[in-house]
Amino acid sequence: MPLFGFLLVFVGMFLYIGIKMNSQVSLANLSIVLGVFLVAVAGYTLAKPADVGQALRAFPRANAPGYVLMLAATAWFLWNIKIEDMADYREIKHWFYIGFGAVGVGSCIFLRDFLAVRGLAVFMLLLAKLMLDTQRDYMLAAPEAHMSEWRLVFTVWAYAIIFMCMWWVISPWRMRDMIEWMLAKPGRLAAKGWFRLGFGILLIALGLTVFGIPDAAAN
Repeated sequence: MPLFGFLLVFVGMFLYIGIKMNSQVSLANLSIVLGVFLVAVAGYTLAKPADVGQALRAFPRANAPGYVLMLAATAWFLWNIKIEDMADYREIKHWFYIGFGAVGVGSCIFLRDFLAVRGLAVFMLLLAKLMLDTQRDYMLAAPEAHMSEWRLVFTVWAYAIIFMCMWWVISPWRMRDMIEWMLAKPGRLAAKGWFRLGFGILLIALGLTVFGIPDAAAN
């Protein structure tokens, strides 16, 4: 239940950023938000590895997280279609709403096998898009003297997410195999937890120090 609550907060936060804020978030704030989430999940993993291992084993075939992730991803994707202003698609957007909406809802009804894996993959693909768009906006807005190459952390991370999530969509059982491999030895889960903790702290530090654009320089 604590991990499911964490999932709800994670999904709700990025739905708020994607829909309510129209994906208009600074790279500094996005870095801090992602860092806080990584530190939180890493801390819980290191504190209660047995509970996390049990939850991970159950996740690929769990229905409740699958419904949350797939429906949230569908809503976010439809919102992206709504705000897209390409002239070629302006007159047929309603067909996109119907088609992709039906795919998202229909998946929750007719494709419940490994639904959580597919839902997570689609949601993370949308998050990767947000990361790449935000990094590009930072690159265009930051004065050259204040632009940091640390922004490439988000580029590499986003493309790694895209590659992995496309693999999961095609072969969702691969996540189950990866989880079983990671839990085969206790040290593997702990190592991943420490890596997440260190990476999360790095993201928070970058957001607080590096990615800020001074007002005077921007003006």
